[in-house]
Amino acid sequence: MTKFIGAHVSAAGGVWNAPKNAHDLGATAFALFTKNQRRWDAKALSPDDIRKFKANCKRYNFTAAQILPHDSYLINLGHPDIEALEKSRNAFYDEMHRCEQLGLTLLNFHPGSHLKKISESESLQRVAESINLALEKSTSVKAVIENTAGQGTNLGYTFEHLAEIIEQVEDKSRVGVCIDTCHTFVAGYDLRTFAACEQTFNDFERIVGFEYLAGMHINDSKVELGTKVDRHHSLGQGFIGEEAFKFIMQDERFNGIPIVLETIDDTIWAAEIAWLQQLAANK
Repeated sequence: MTKFIGAHVSAAGGVWNAPKNAHDLGATAFALFTKNQRRWDAKALSPDDIRKFKANCKRYNFTAAQILPHDSYLINLGHPDIEALEKSRNAFYDEMHRCEQLGLTLLNFHPGSHLKKISESESLQRVAESINLALEKSTSVKAVIENTAGQGTNLGYTFEHLAEIIEQVEDKSRVGVCIDTCHTFVAGYDLRTFAACEQTFNDFERIVGFEYLAGMHINDSKVELGTKVDRHHSLGQGFIGEEAFKFIMQDERFNGIPIVLETIDDTIWAAEIAWLQQLAANK
């Protein structure tokens, strides 16, 4: 099984543009927002939107396994306030529904924040409950929890947080994890050498399990290890360096999932994708 490598591409003008934008980068995977990520409401997908998206996926050889849609940044599935929690849950259901309409099988999301109003554990429990409710209202999309940098009151910055959510999800076949390398590093997990990567991913295997790994965000970091500040950088230009990306490309545990760039300079995405593909080919 091969590595699927790409970037989070624009869906400006319509979701059907995303597959072509990814193809133009030489990508074999991509991420997209199926709606404006900074607004609560969105116009429903029309039958024409859906038809054109599916046609372009077919034209450019993208299957659902190679696509990692991301939900709105406004959603907080661990919100301490019941009214705000309901608003987030309804928005998340809508995101799930949009993915189902487009024939997609993954939905990547940040777990949420406790906002210092409830404990981390209570907030994590709300995230799991939110996932359970969303899975009941949908049939085919996997909820993919992204680990976070630990900035502010955000949940999900430790592997234990991810495991705690998964533990409380009833249908384990429909929950997964997306590891963001920048978030992992700034949360305090070292990735700067092969030995450090081995240790970090062994910890992930022990605490969460690779069977839950459903996607990756590949980013270097503008800030140092353990600083809990979310600042992405281009590959090899930050404090992580090149070794982590070589490790991931050469390790078969990362095969068959969408591996997606969110690095800061989209003018070099094609070059970064080509470099990663070359590393994967030369293992």
